[in-house]
Formats: sequence, C-alpha cells, structure tokens
Amino acid sequence: MTTVSTSARTTGDGAGLQAVLLDMDGTLVDTEDFWWQAESSLFAELGHQLDEADRAQVVGGPMSRVIDYLLGRTGVRLTPEELTVLINQRFVDLLAGGVPLMPGAERLLNTLAAHGIPAALVSASHRHIIDIVLRSLGAHHFAFSVAGDEVVRTKPHPDPYLAAVARLGAEPGRCVVVEDAPTGVRAAEAAGCPVIAVPSVAAIEPAPGRTVLASLEQVDLELLHAVVAARV
Repeated sequence: MTTVSTSARTTGDGAGLQAVLLDMDGTLVDTEDFWWQAESSLFAELGHQLDEADRAQVVGGPMSRVIDYLLGRTGVRLTPEELTVLINQRFVDLLAGGVPLMPGAERLLNTLAAHGIPAALVSASHRHIIDIVLRSLGAHHFAFSVAGDEVVRTKPHPDPYLAAVARLGAEPGRCVVVEDAPTGVRAAEAAGCPVIAVPSVAAIEPAPGRTVLASLEQVDLELLHAVVAARV
C-alpha cells in the first residue's frame, strides 16, 4: 500500500522524534461536518432534532460511544448494529464527492515524507471508511493505518496508539500524536505520547505534554522535535 518504511528512525544518541501518529476525521480531513450531517439528518427523519450540545458529545467518536449516546438521548427503537449501518451508509454517501483536506495537512504529510519521518494514521473510524478517505488523503503518505474496528478497545482507550507505536518499533514518548478531539487526546496521553491538539469542534485546553494550536499550518518539524525534546 505504501513505500514508507515502518521502522522508526532514531537519532545517534537514542533520543528524539521517531514518528508522527495522526488522527483522521477533523484532523487531516474536514469530515466532522459530514459525520454531523449524517447523524443529524438521519435523526431528523426519525423525528428527533439534534443540537450543538449533542454535536459536542459525539465529536471524535468512537462509533460505539456515539451510538450509545444517540440511542440514550433519543430513545429511537433501533439496535446499535442497525443504527451503525444507517449512519455509516449516510456518511459514505456524503463522501462520494471527495473529502476536503484540512489546511496544512498536505504540507505536513509532504514534510514528514521528505525528512524520512514515519507517519501512521490512527482513527476511530472503521476500516471501510478509512479506505474511502485515503483515496482523497493519499495512502502513500502513511506507513500504515489503524482502524477503530481493528482493536479490541478504540479511543479514548490507548490501545490504537499503543498498537501503532508497537508496529513502528518505537517508544510512546518519542511519537507525537496530532489530534482534534478530546477523545483522541485522552487516548494518546493514556498511551504516553506527547500531543499536538488542533481542536475542530470541542474545545481542548493546554496541559503538560500537550500543545494546543489553531491550525495544522502551525505544525512544523521544529515544533515536532521540540515537543519530543521536552519529554525525553
């Protein structure tokens, strides 16, 4: 799928940046609106109007948590499996016209590739969704991707990021995670990774080991190295 090596690069002194792990929805691609359109339009047809407070609750997934919240919020008579299929299908339909990249996403991915820094895509979205989005995002940018339905526990648990770190043969403290949602930030920090957060819908506050920025356009190699240097 890709020509990027999955072996994390190390510096001569055994310290420094080894890899960058990137969330997908709302971080690299502007799909959070697509998810919200899929969810809110479906529930409107079912007789329930979702509002911005609901949107703040569902941003960042994972799908199982979103489904549980929406069923509890509305009391709709659908099984979790049925609702998952309906939302995913509506989301896929919205993706048919392509997926817009977030400002700075392509530049960041090209920079990582140019400097031989491995990048992995770590998303709470399911595999079939990731594969569709990668047509717009470019699978060649990533050593591999980890999907929400490929781990026993997805975000906000650390499992997806720990799986990515292990596959890279890297150390969590030397892999910078780039995330847009509180759910993903919690997962990355639980895995022991330094985090650069670029909030999309829900607010994220700065914290030790966490850098909060307004845009991916502010993420460069100097910052990535500095974030790791502050941890090691």
